[in-house]
Amino acid sequence: MDLHPGETVVYEGGPVWRSILGFYVMGILAALVVAVVVGLFTGSGTAVAVWIAGIVVVVLAGLVKRVGTRYVITTQRLHIKRGILARHVQQTRIERVQNVNTSQSLLERLLRVGSVDFDTAGTDDSDFVFSGVSRPDEVVAAVDRAQRELRYHQ
Repeated sequence: MDLHPGETVVYEGGPVWRSILGFYVMGILAALVVAVVVGLFTGSGTAVAVWIAGIVVVVLAGLVKRVGTRYVITTQRLHIKRGILARHVQQTRIERVQNVNTSQSLLERLLRVGSVDFDTAGTDDSDFVFSGVSRPDEVVAAVDRAQRELRYHQ
């Protein structure tokens, strides 16, 4: 992300591995089920190979999803970049942020992860959500700092 003159980064991060723990567990269990079915028809050696291949695919898919997502809060903008091969970028000016809401399930609270949802002025179609961030309260504080700094420099 290229910064504008006078713009500084207040927060930079992405989803943490704990945020997709459920994806990993379900993926590994699904790979096990597929391996058991394959094992019924072909034998245990093939079943083990299929299970290991399934685990590798699940871990790589989770890694690509996490590594391919970056969240940045600057003194002027919110910026979300998703994707490695295909790319989707969202950004809005920090002064357009009206409300900042966090959400955490019980498991997410235990894992200290959550989502931060930003409501922006004048847009119904833009969905600015930092999903799977560690300590969402720190993200909210970063937006508050950025907005205060922007008001101070105006």
